[in-house]
Amino acid sequence: MEAVKPHGLKTDLYELTMAQVYLQKGKTDKAVFSLYVRKLPEERNFLVSGGVERLVNQLGEFKFSKEQLKFLKSLNLFKDWFLDWLEEFEFKGNIYAIPDGRIIFEEEPIVQVEADLPTAQILETFIINTVHLETVLNSKAGRIYASAKGKILVDFGYRRALGFEAGNIASKSALICGWNATSNVEAGYLYGLPLSGTMAHSYIMVFGEEEAFKEFYKTYPQRTIYLIDTYDVIKGAELTVKIAKEGYKPIGVRIDSGDIPTLVREVRKLLDQNGLSDVKIIVSGGVDEYKIHRWRELPIDGYGVGTKFVTSSDRPYLDMAYKLTEYGGKPTFKLSEGKKTYPFKKQVFRFYNPNGKMDYDFVTFYGQEAEGEPLIVEVVKDGKPIRDLGNWRQARERFLSDFEKLPERLKDIQKEHYEVQIDARLEPEGFI
Repeated sequence: MEAVKPHGLKTDLYELTMAQVYLQKGKTDKAVFSLYVRKLPEERNFLVSGGVERLVNQLGEFKFSKEQLKFLKSLNLFKDWFLDWLEEFEFKGNIYAIPDGRIIFEEEPIVQVEADLPTAQILETFIINTVHLETVLNSKAGRIYASAKGKILVDFGYRRALGFEAGNIASKSALICGWNATSNVEAGYLYGLPLSGTMAHSYIMVFGEEEAFKEFYKTYPQRTIYLIDTYDVIKGAELTVKIAKEGYKPIGVRIDSGDIPTLVREVRKLLDQNGLSDVKIIVSGGVDEYKIHRWRELPIDGYGVGTKFVTSSDRPYLDMAYKLTEYGGKPTFKLSEGKKTYPFKKQVFRFYNPNGKMDYDFVTFYGQEAEGEPLIVEVVKDGKPIRDLGNWRQARERFLSDFEKLPERLKDIQKEHYEVQIDARLEPEGFI
């Protein structure tokens, strides 16, 4: 069955059962919930925020249709007065967030929700799911971008994504994080992303290699990249040289398999010796940041990156939590070992060294003044969006600006630490 609108059922059952008890017992004071990543995984030196634009745009659709309410009634868990409350559900609170595309770190609130307790509680699953997916994919895309060091990157992952929606979001993540294009046509349509595509092995098999290359060039002379590994990479490169002299010169060749270090050196030498030094070599097939890092000295001009990106294969999830930090104007927190939380609504200030590079971040009370750059802005007030978050292009500008200021050591695939200071006044022990 396809996903349904409105979005009210995009929640876990216990959000609804808790909300009914809250309302039944009059627990409806203002609450603040904070969404953040507890700790960066070993495989990430930084994260890239995502999902806020989509969350804000879809928040108005978080309602319950009559059919959905009929389903909830059939569970024999909810009283009629609570179902009536759900029927009138509308978010009228405030949201504070770090806009998409910012480089962030652990313990930094990506989204903070300020609303009556039942409302803020019910939104938990919807908010985590929306922000988690995009932050995971943005962070993977940003890490691959860091490893590529300016080489061409094209998203090839749509067919292996965990569903079409995730594939579209991944394509957008790639472009947010500095990539050049995607093969995903639907994402191109939905978001206006630049598209790129060449040919598959099946196309070569149908025509035979030489005819396949020539016919493709005749149809797309300005954007032809020959796929040269269907039968023999070196023979494919030699054929490229031969037909280039006949007027069928491509802009590049793609290698999708084989001993990449050996093959790209031989192909580059062959192309250069025949006056084709401007023909690019693109590598695809199981590419990720680890391979790109190992191949950094090879004469490779760009990469098609698919499966390991769209599934974020080395780290497909983050330790992301949505925790109550304030209720009725009073601090709320956890003291559990390894899961301590900090109370109240917060702001994150970023400080830079004299060279303009990120030095450390400081988490403090929202509304505090500091000399650093504040990362958190109010995006929804009284249920209405109040800030234009832009689209992927603006998120890309934010990412590229932050990336330029990111210390070089954090761009490496080896684990490095960035300092996030927590205001001592936020320590929960001080509120006991």
